Amino acid sequence: MSNETVPYRRCSVKWSIKIAEVAGTSLWVHLTFVLLLAWIGTVLWLQEGPTAAAEGLVLVVLLFGCVVLHEFGHVFAARRYGIATRHITLLPIGGLASLDRMPEDPGQEVVVALAGPAVNFVIAGVLIGVFGAQFDLAPPASAGFTGGSLLNKLATLNIVFAVFNLLPAFPMDGGRVLRAALGFRMSRPAATRIAARIGQALAVLLGFLGLLGNPFLVLIAIFIFVVAEAESYQATMTELARGHRAADVMITSFKSLPVDANLDDASWLLLSTTQKEFPVVQPDSGQLFGFLTRTALLEHLNSSQGTDPVAAGVQRDIPTVQTSSSLDYVVELLQKQEAPAVGILDRDQNFIGYVTLENLSEFFLIESAANSRDKQKGVASSTVAGSG
Repeated sequence: MSNETVPYRRCSVKWSIKIAEVAGTSLWVHLTFVLLLAWIGTVLWLQEGPTAAAEGLVLVVLLFGCVVLHEFGHVFAARRYGIATRHITLLPIGGLASLDRMPEDPGQEVVVALAGPAVNFVIAGVLIGVFGAQFDLAPPASAGFTGGSLLNKLATLNIVFAVFNLLPAFPMDGGRVLRAALGFRMSRPAATRIAARIGQALAVLLGFLGLLGNPFLVLIAIFIFVVAEAESYQATMTELARGHRAADVMITSFKSLPVDANLDDASWLLLSTTQKEFPVVQPDSGQLFGFLTRTALLEHLNSSQGTDPVAAGVQRDIPTVQTSSSLDYVVELLQKQEAPAVGILDRDQNFIGYVTLENLSEFFLIESAANSRDKQKGVASSTVAGSG
C-alpha cells in the first residue's frame, strides 16, 4: 500500500465520491476503492463465509481510516508553513493528499514528509501500549484478513505501513526526505531529478517482487514510477521557467468569441482553426469573460441547440497576470487552478494573450533543446582549447 503527498496539479477527483470535509480539506473516495471492498468481501464470503467477509472488511476499513489519519498528518504539518491541502483521495493502493505546493525549504519538507509515518507509529504505539496489542508479522505476511487479534493486525499493519512509506522511493515519504537531504547540497530541481531516478529504480524492484505473487506491489510500483517521472518533469519545468516572463510564452495569434456568440459560431471556429480553447470576451470592451474549451463545446452541443449562447459553457474563473509577471508564477497558477489557460493583460488591463499547458510544454522543449545545444558547444570548445 502506498501513500503519496503531491503538489496540486489539476489532481482530479473524477470517479470519486466526497464523504467528508475536515478543516477545509475534503475527503474523497475513488470508486475503485469501493470495488476493492466488494472484491475482498466477495472472495472471503465464498472462501470462508459471511463472518470472515465481515471481519476482513472491518480490518480494511480500519486500515484505511489509519491511512486518512496519515494523510492529515501531512495536511496539518504543511499548514504550519502556510500550505493548504485541497483534498485527500482514497485509492485501492493508499491515499493521495493534494497539497497546493510542497515546501521548498528542505527542513520544512522533512517535517511534512515525516508527519504521515509518525501518525502511524503513534497509532501503533497506542494500540500496543494502551490496548495491549502485539506486533506480529504473521498475519500481514500471510495476507490473512481473518483469524487472530484484530488489534494485533492493525498495530502491525500500521508499523509496516509507516516503514514501507519511509523507503527512499520518491515521491513516497522516504523519497521526499531523500530529496530534502539532497537539497541541502544542490539545487531543488537537481535534487528532485536524482531522487526521482532512485525512486524509479526502486519501483522497478518492487514491480519484480510484485510479479512473484503480489499484484498490489505491481500497482504501487507503476504509480511510483509514473509520479516520479511527472515530478522530475515538473522540476525541470520550474528550472527552465526561471528568468522568463509571461510575455515570452503567451499566445498572441488567436481567434476569440464575443460573449453573445452562439454554439454554431464556436463550432465554426473549432473547425476553421487549430485552437482547442477559445477566449470569450466582452464585445464592447474586449475584456476577458472566460474560456470555452473544446470539451465544454462538444458537451453543450450534445445537449443544446446550436443557437444557444456560448456563455453557458464558458469557464469563468480564469486567472490573469501582467505581461511582466514571472513565468514561474504562470506555471504555478496553471498547476493550482483547474483552468484551461492563464490570461495575459497589458498595463491597461486589456486582454492581449494567454498561456496554456500545451504551449508551455512546447516552450520548455525548445528551451531544453537550446540548453543541450549550448552545453554541447561548450564541451566542443573546451576540447578544442585543450587540444591546442
